[in-house]
Amino acid sequence: MSQRSGTMKGGVSLVLSAVLLLAGWLALPAQAGAQNVAFVTMNRILEDSPQAEQAMRELEREFSPRDAELVAEREELQRMRDRLERDGDMMNPSERADLEREFSQRSREFRRAQESFSEDLNVRRNEELSRLQRRINDAIVELAREREIDVILTERNVLYASDRVDITDDILAAMQRDD
Repeated sequence: MSQRSGTMKGGVSLVLSAVLLLAGWLALPAQAGAQNVAFVTMNRILEDSPQAEQAMRELEREFSPRDAELVAEREELQRMRDRLERDGDMMNPSERADLEREFSQRSREFRRAQESFSEDLNVRRNEELSRLQRRINDAIVELAREREIDVILTERNVLYASDRVDITDDILAAMQRDD
């Protein structure tokens, strides 16, 4: 029985220590002064900032010629397919085989070009997004230092934030000045 009571005393002591530690930790902000907390909606900044709009225009300018080529090739392949379906039975066998071979070859090339386009676009989109996120983070840190904000939270880790602590509009305004 003495071993059991020793274990029980150790458990009570551990729980008591944890409670005291927690109470001290919770009292710390009151002793240190009021904490300044703010909230930012990152998705809104990523969509509405002038830098995000500029990045989208740049990507469109860079990739629209290739996209137009792919659209034109897709339309040409559709015309070839339609011709094969419509006129294939009336073509002589060698003409039909040539058209089928050309259609197959161009279809493979089209799929490769489409995959390459998608990969290139994703790489560039990620580069632009990374650059934009760095600029947003810089703007947030600068505003936090100016206003002596202790903690800034985003929608990823907050269930609720009142409008009083939402500084999203301020960050957007800072990003517009920085543009």
